[in-house]
Amino acid sequence: MPGLRRPFRGGRSGGILVGMPRHLSVIARRGGAAGVLAAMLAAPLVAQAPQPLAPDLQIRLAVQAAPPSLRDSATVQGYDAQGTFVTLRRGTNRLICMAPDPKAEHLEVSCHDRDLEPFFARGRALAAQGVTGERRVRQRWAEITAHRLPMPTGKMNTIMTGTGFDSTTGQIHDAYTRWVIYVPNATVASTGLGEAPTAPGAPWLMFAGTPGAHIMITPPRPTPPPAAAPTHQ
Repeated sequence: MPGLRRPFRGGRSGGILVGMPRHLSVIARRGGAAGVLAAMLAAPLVAQAPQPLAPDLQIRLAVQAAPPSLRDSATVQGYDAQGTFVTLRRGTNRLICMAPDPKAEHLEVSCHDRDLEPFFARGRALAAQGVTGERRVRQRWAEITAHRLPMPTGKMNTIMTGTGFDSTTGQIHDAYTRWVIYVPNATVASTGLGEAPTAPGAPWLMFAGTPGAHIMITPPRPTPPPAAAPTHQ
């Protein structure tokens, strides 16, 4: 029997009643809008960080970004019960797959070659220090240029997003995959690729001429089927 279709809202929490004491939560659920207001007046909501998914479910989600033949032996990174980023499973091939971030609004998993791990690990370290956005991008580029941060050529990161997952199998719903191939300092002239796709799904070069240059492959997103016309009896 298939599991429930579960939307992703970041880990196991979500909704306006997160952190509310049980008796007040009951008041809110039973009293509709008036009940919610009464419960909120009775006790302010307590902010609660989203809880990570169970490790086995994180693994099932993460490896969907890998080719099927490599999934069982890939390393998987994710989050422990406290929300700390950890290695959930050590693999034997070159792939490192990442489970969904419980704090993220949208569902995303990915798998990258192990030679890219220093680059991604440095990004996580900088983010933890409050260095984000363009500052983080340029900091890593500077470290690559100074040969303090290794950056391989021709290694790929596969990214899969979705709207939710099956609660039993972990199968991602409405999965969409894109690919990033890192080619530091590559240019339009050296690759023959433009800086924008020339056709739907065609590869193109992002950050051309920089240490972070990479080839993007972004297929068109599937068109949802049209809504069924109402029937009149």
